[in-house]
Amino acid sequence: MRFTQLTDEQVRHMLATTGMKAVDDFFVGIPTAHRLKRPLAIPTGVSELELLNDVELLAARNHDCTQRVCFLGGGSYDHFVPTLVDALAMQSEFLTAYTPYQAEASQGILQAFYEFQTMVCQLTGMEVANASLYEFATAAAEAMIMSLSITRRNRVLVAGSTHPDIRQVIDTYVRQREIEVEPIGAPDGVLDEGALAAALDDDVACVVLQWPNFYGCIERLDRIVPVVHDAGALAVVSVDPIACGMLKPPGAFDVDIVVGEGQALGTPPLYGGPYLGLLACREAYSRKVPGRVVGVAYDRDGRRGFCLALQTREQHIKRERATSNVCTNQGLLAMRAAVYMAAMGKTGIAKAASMCFDKAHYAARKIAALDGYGLRFDAPFFKEFVVQTDRNVQQVLGKCRERGILGGVPLGRFDDRLNDCFLVAVTEKRTKTEIDELVSTLASA
Repeated sequence: MRFTQLTDEQVRHMLATTGMKAVDDFFVGIPTAHRLKRPLAIPTGVSELELLNDVELLAARNHDCTQRVCFLGGGSYDHFVPTLVDALAMQSEFLTAYTPYQAEASQGILQAFYEFQTMVCQLTGMEVANASLYEFATAAAEAMIMSLSITRRNRVLVAGSTHPDIRQVIDTYVRQREIEVEPIGAPDGVLDEGALAAALDDDVACVVLQWPNFYGCIERLDRIVPVVHDAGALAVVSVDPIACGMLKPPGAFDVDIVVGEGQALGTPPLYGGPYLGLLACREAYSRKVPGRVVGVAYDRDGRRGFCLALQTREQHIKRERATSNVCTNQGLLAMRAAVYMAAMGKTGIAKAASMCFDKAHYAARKIAALDGYGLRFDAPFFKEFVVQTDRNVQQVLGKCRERGILGGVPLGRFDDRLNDCFLVAVTEKRTKTEIDELVSTLASA
């Protein structure tokens, strides 16, 4: 037992109790060819002081957005998080496990989720929201499953301008099902509306798109949603919740199901997670909603309380009629989002959105004016845009990193046709000085 902290006496007791002669007897079921015949390459023990020094050196190799100027986007954004969010959400009376399996035990937790749902509905213009999902790609896939159940059809159309993670998760969801998923191209940075109209038929359950989309462009929901409805399909739209502070909410376009990534609502980038999936829909579809919906109830004396009004998991009330196996929600991140939305309010979120829009367009104009650079797409955008360059993208972004700037996301990793492009996101945190430094670095790269 070289690799455990068992003492020799404990090992002898274990062998005597089990009737084994040697520790190797426990592994007779494993072929000899698959057993390790040498000691593990584990260094010798070190003191606590040495260990702490080593860990600190390793941690120092990570450079987060507090140490770098961040223009990264593509689903994770360096937005301003008011100090109030940490001050409240991390206090013991508010703090919750990020997957609370026994939410019924706490009225405070249920009330927080109820208010989170209410604010998500107000932000998106929808009628019902659940208490959150794991992240935006799962939320989009769950919305697709909802659509299949509601329409009883088996085809799904997915815009090529949606985030690659959404497309991959949807493909994973349908891999063992008799469901056809068809991508619809977006050669100009937005959904090809002609190709969509040609692909729609009586078998299509839903059309999944993003708004603003993966490239930052704003899709024409006013034209797309009516065409989808004319074919009897549902419109599933993944949104940037901050954009809802400036643009019309998707509910104003008669969208059926809204999903999105809630990371922008009070959660730092955190090296990629955990994040917060949003899902809201029409009230008519509430019994198909995955996960949990918290509702208000009254006792015999008329006192208000909160309860889990709906859980669609098969191990709860719906069994074989369940539409989802999602059994919980992102409690800690939903709590943070609730505090953020309450603190910012309608005016604060609108101001943040306006600052993102203005700063992004300033940055885009400055970059497009550089020799060797231009905007890849002409469509209107919100806070992200695709830069095309005749220079080596990796070298350009490497030069930015040398100057302490995270300049953007190289798009060649997602699409070979965009090897000469990178995605730039500009949030309300970026200053004119930082944007000008990015432009200067690109010019000299």
